[in-house]
Amino acid sequence: MLLTVERLQTGYGRLEVLHEVSLAVDRGEIVTVLGPNGTGKTTLMRALSGVLPAWSGTVSFDGRDLGRTPPEQRAALGLCQLPEGRGIFQTLSVRENLDLGLVAARRSPVQGRADRDRVLEIFPELSARLAAPAASLSGGQQQMLALGRALMSRPTLLMIDELSFGLAPRIVSELFAIIRDLRDDGVTFLVVEQQASVLEVSDRTYVMRDGRNVLDDDSAVLLRSGDLAGSYLR
Repeated sequence: MLLTVERLQTGYGRLEVLHEVSLAVDRGEIVTVLGPNGTGKTTLMRALSGVLPAWSGTVSFDGRDLGRTPPEQRAALGLCQLPEGRGIFQTLSVRENLDLGLVAARRSPVQGRADRDRVLEIFPELSARLAAPAASLSGGQQQMLALGRALMSRPTLLMIDELSFGLAPRIVSELFAIIRDLRDDGVTFLVVEQQASVLEVSDRTYVMRDGRNVLDDDSAVLLRSGDLAGSYLR
């Protein structure tokens, strides 16, 4: 497995939010963590990226126990996160935002330009807006920019927190299709979502409720069964 999480516990202050959460992501997969708001999904992402320390349990990436490895070192190893709310810099141009994805990378200017050209092939809507401030983009374009910046770092595993946040269903479907294509090109994904439509492009799904795993199975199986709705309604 590329990423293995075993019995992870963490929280804020004295409040425990994650209660022995376990999951695994293999290379070449799209794995979904599904659940309603307030169930601990974002806390899980923060713990995996190293922003939030684990109280107990283990997180291993590519055979390495991450322990107290800081966020910047995890990113350098290829474990990258696209946070909820996009996190782009509104006053910077589209080009400047994209190039920020190269900060932790040791690549020549020629390689950087090649990476940017690849991202613009994936998101052609950004090509004509390179000099425009990010604030001038639509919500969908801003999410494309955030995803493109993450791809500039050449992640081995890209963790995405609420890709659908604030977007129209048509844009969400387009972005999910792009993720599926990127998976076919070798990027592995862990996608945190509350919209069950992500199951149409993912391979496996973990359902969380109240900071715990309550269900996991192949995404196609969950789509056909009534277990998914039941896990939300309990």
